[in-house]
Amino acid sequence: MSHAIPLRISQLIKPRTRLEEIFLDILVRIFALIPIGALSFIMFKIIQKGAGVITWEFLTQPPLDGMTHGGIFPCIFGTFAITLLMILMALPLGVAAAIYLVEFAGPGLFFRITRAAVNNLAGVPSIVFGLFGVGFFILFVGRNLDKVLQTGLLFGQPCMLWAAATLAVLVLPVIIVSTEEALNAVPQSQRAASLALGATKWQTIWRVVLPQARGGILTGAILSISRGAGETAPILFTGCAYFLPRLPVTKLFGVIPMINPFDQFMELSYHIFIMATQSLDAVKTLPIQYGTTLVLIAMTFLLNLAAISFRVHFRKKMGTVSV
Repeated sequence: MSHAIPLRISQLIKPRTRLEEIFLDILVRIFALIPIGALSFIMFKIIQKGAGVITWEFLTQPPLDGMTHGGIFPCIFGTFAITLLMILMALPLGVAAAIYLVEFAGPGLFFRITRAAVNNLAGVPSIVFGLFGVGFFILFVGRNLDKVLQTGLLFGQPCMLWAAATLAVLVLPVIIVSTEEALNAVPQSQRAASLALGATKWQTIWRVVLPQARGGILTGAILSISRGAGETAPILFTGCAYFLPRLPVTKLFGVIPMINPFDQFMELSYHIFIMATQSLDAVKTLPIQYGTTLVLIAMTFLLNLAAISFRVHFRKKMGTVSV
């Protein structure tokens, strides 16, 4: 009786010839090369048409003459600023939610509701997040804050703060899922050993679990940067400006320059969208579009590289070197 199942499976599996195995292997490799080839072609066209536009003036000057001349420095600054604010908002919240789901939540109704909410949030189109940002952050939270604090129209208008908050909600599922996987990868025996030595639950999480999960947490941050830095729809209505050559910067105590989260801003992906769809002469601005696209890709790559460097550093510290 014990040999019945293996014998039945062996009867269902048809032996393949060596020629069939080679053909299937070649077919799989071709399918794997298709996305690589598509990406290589896109990058080649962007570099070919955009590299000639990249100059020091292009990277350091504001746009001029209806954005047909000048540079894209306000867009670079705005992209970096909003990505930084997005990570500062989303990362602590996503890590805290993952800690709750892994370390504290039981198999109850609230856990199932939270899990379903995270899964559904990951499938919501980005334009819906943009409309949510306008309705919730600007019209509901912002306008009510203005009424309570008597600040006029400070919070209840599109600005970098609400755009970053909208992007933070967008990338939250990515951070939660990657952090969960990292926390689950930590052996339960180490948690038990820490508790057996007298450590509390929070001490075990803070000193044993999180240090070993930092690589996975940074993986979530990397994926969030990749998605958030290139999104256009969520910031379309929540704070991005069509033409704003000045920087969204204020001076703290009148001396220290800092990002002004209550100001509007320019952003690379939105700049590309506007120049491609709203420009008076889209053909004339085509080289600038390619140059801006190349800068956006390079900036995203550099941000990811920085996050990967931190991840490798932490993994080396924990005794592993794999990326």
